[in-house]
Amino acid sequence: MESNAGEPTLNNAAAQTAGAVGSSAYVYLAAIVAATSGLLFGFDIAVINGAIIFLRSELHLNDVQTEFAVSALLFGCIFGASFAGWLSDRIGRRRVLMMAAALFALSALGAAIPRTLTEFVAARVAGGLAIGAASVLAPLYIAEVAPAKIRGRLVAMNQMAIVSGILLAYLANWLLAFTGPSSWRWMFAVAAVPSAAFLIGLFFVPESPRWLVENDRGEEAHTVLSRINGPVVAAAELHDIQQAVAEESGSLAELFRKGLRRPLFIAVSLAILQQITGINTVLFYGSIIFKDQVHSASSSSAMFANVIVGLVNFGATIVALGTIDKLGRRPLLMLSSGAMALCEVGLAVAFLGHPPSAMFVLAMMLLCVAAFAIGLGPGVWVLIAEIFPTRIRGRAMSIATVWLWIACTVLTMTFLSLANAVTPTGAFLIYAAMCVVTFLIVWLAVPETRGKSLEQIERLWSKE
Repeated sequence: MESNAGEPTLNNAAAQTAGAVGSSAYVYLAAIVAATSGLLFGFDIAVINGAIIFLRSELHLNDVQTEFAVSALLFGCIFGASFAGWLSDRIGRRRVLMMAAALFALSALGAAIPRTLTEFVAARVAGGLAIGAASVLAPLYIAEVAPAKIRGRLVAMNQMAIVSGILLAYLANWLLAFTGPSSWRWMFAVAAVPSAAFLIGLFFVPESPRWLVENDRGEEAHTVLSRINGPVVAAAELHDIQQAVAEESGSLAELFRKGLRRPLFIAVSLAILQQITGINTVLFYGSIIFKDQVHSASSSSAMFANVIVGLVNFGATIVALGTIDKLGRRPLLMLSSGAMALCEVGLAVAFLGHPPSAMFVLAMMLLCVAAFAIGLGPGVWVLIAEIFPTRIRGRAMSIATVWLWIACTVLTMTFLSLANAVTPTGAFLIYAAMCVVTFLIVWLAVPETRGKSLEQIERLWSKE
């Protein structure tokens, strides 16, 4: 059996010890380690929310420079997502995740020591490369390892890790805010610790069995599948994977043939809409919204409001984790986008007040975040991880995820300017309209994939 240096060596005897039904612990270990990248993803995108108050004061940033400081990470995300799928299709999902882990650690330390905006932006772009890669590969890897009956739950675990990272960032911001004007440096530096833990954990998980099959390492793939599902199911699943891979060309042009244009449309449109529905205005700019728009809020109370937002995000994601494989992807996406539309109309109304009611703004924000977390948050990542053929899954996910990060960057770069141009009320009405568009696309174009194997989902498109 061919094996690469540094990868865990598994053998048939080990597979037999897992029993005829496989090892749930083995599957969950792989999913938890991969999802640690989601924790870092969430922390890095959210830590700016509180840090920006001190950063813009110390570096004397205007609104445009503030938008650029907040968005620098996202430019890196675009490039990281662009190359992650292509690179992972060649050298493996696990190795690229290791590269991302190293970048996470370097960025955390680099963002803590800059003296100028340029130095800060450089460090954040490096972190963005890691997030972009992880946002493609963590859900992809989990989807390729997980059994069909719990795949939605395990891929949603990555979203659970993201919201956990967001909550930890908000807590760190709030606790460290009391240490003084330079507290923002510690807010970034603390992420180096989980980054190192992520890198170490990757040495103890296997490569994706579907990637192994694709690279003519079928014996290793069978061993991994035996640990996951037991040897009997593994043999049948290995046959399905080999058959699916044999029928694929592996060319990106394949995505534009008749049977795959629909999943490409679904993945790209939902990736864009997940962002331009406006959720990151709350997650990235929440402290500024409270400090600048709700004038009664101090820096510490604005950060405490963020902690409440993070707790609601966390709790609602737990609900999604328990229901996505029971209710399905489609119902949760429709419920989520419809509820978000109503909440953002509520926010638009709230900002008509002079000044806006702090409690009403917070209530609408909490409901909006909860609505996102039960559907659009995990559901989009689950869908784009499971609807593409194995041989081009990495590159196809890269395409969808690049569009997601482009949309996120545009949203983040324009929010303060848009709010100044059309008022916060006008901005949130625009975001609400995007939620309605999302609802209609899910209703009209998205099939239910709950309970289907990746190969069954692939055959679904071939029938069209």
